[in-house]
Amino acid sequence: MTDNSTKTDLFSPSRLGGLQLSNRIVMAPLTRSRAGDDGVPTELHASYYAQRATAGLIIAEATNISPQGRGYALTPGIWTDEQVVGWKRVTDAVHAAGGKIVSQLWHVGRFSHVDLQPEGKAPVAPSAIKSEGQTYTNEGMVDVSMPRALETAEIPGLIADYVHAAANAKRAGFDGIEVHSANSYLLDQFIRDSTNQRTDRYGGSIENRTRLTQEVVEAVLGIWEPGRVGIRLSPTTPDAGNTPMDSTVMETYGHLIRKLNRFNLAYLHFVEGSTAGPRAVPAGVDLDALRAQFEGAYIGNNGYDLELAIARRAENKVDAVAFGRPFIANPDLVERLRRGVPLTVAPRNTYYGGGANGLTDWPNGDMSAQKALDKEILPVAN
Repeated sequence: MTDNSTKTDLFSPSRLGGLQLSNRIVMAPLTRSRAGDDGVPTELHASYYAQRATAGLIIAEATNISPQGRGYALTPGIWTDEQVVGWKRVTDAVHAAGGKIVSQLWHVGRFSHVDLQPEGKAPVAPSAIKSEGQTYTNEGMVDVSMPRALETAEIPGLIADYVHAAANAKRAGFDGIEVHSANSYLLDQFIRDSTNQRTDRYGGSIENRTRLTQEVVEAVLGIWEPGRVGIRLSPTTPDAGNTPMDSTVMETYGHLIRKLNRFNLAYLHFVEGSTAGPRAVPAGVDLDALRAQFEGAYIGNNGYDLELAIARRAENKVDAVAFGRPFIANPDLVERLRRGVPLTVAPRNTYYGGGANGLTDWPNGDMSAQKALDKEILPVAN
């Protein structure tokens, strides 16, 4: 039997800020679209995450901070007491299995539809610029709606929503939180000059465009100690409506990262390349150079296999590695990687929606046959 733990310290205990981990393998946030219309996690979620608790850290699926933050049907929230109770079942199950789990706080911004918004109102965004693409509602796939620009006076209320969600995550028993400032969702929309045409203190200069992300981080630190707060960034991801990248990626995200250093966060979680896509980056962009400007721990994400994870860890380019899709069909992924066991690949039509099939019915151990499951495809991305 292969023992890859002799080749790397990926399988050894580690620490990310105030989070003590059993290994350096992280379960990336994966939207699975199995909550109800009320956004309440169920016992199914508890079983799903507990099965994967051998990950050094689980980053739970992106979770809506408010009704306004929703962009896809069937995704969980964390703004109501009922949702807190649902998540408490999840965190209790993960902790009973010996794992650690953090909540990823999510507001989609312009990538939404009026059917998903309170009172059928328009989604909000930094500027009234319509996204491309479609999202999933209770009526099926529809084009995303035209957003309206947030008023400057609304920003404090938006930040308060993040604080409320952060407090609810603590009540729900999470070990920490991750601020989702990636994948072309709301905070990333403020960062990018392609989607931010504001003329107030949240638009124009790099300092202004990165202000909201900094203010959200600072605000949630009133609830959580810095060593239990992480942040996710994706400088070169064009997802969620084919959002163009910022025109000065290195300058913009470098500025933000240097500003974040003053908070002593638990980690920076970087999407290297395009989320769920290629790892290649445009000419003139050096993600390792950006990562080097962060003074804390670093989680690398996107397209990792064991070989790449071992190589980048050996070069000290990552402190931990986040695996996403491999965790879907391999609940015991850490052990399979350690032993060199071939991985099961889940068909894409099991990713989103439905019940236990394709979610909690993947067995542990060696598997030679692929499952043939037939599920509705709901194209959602974290």
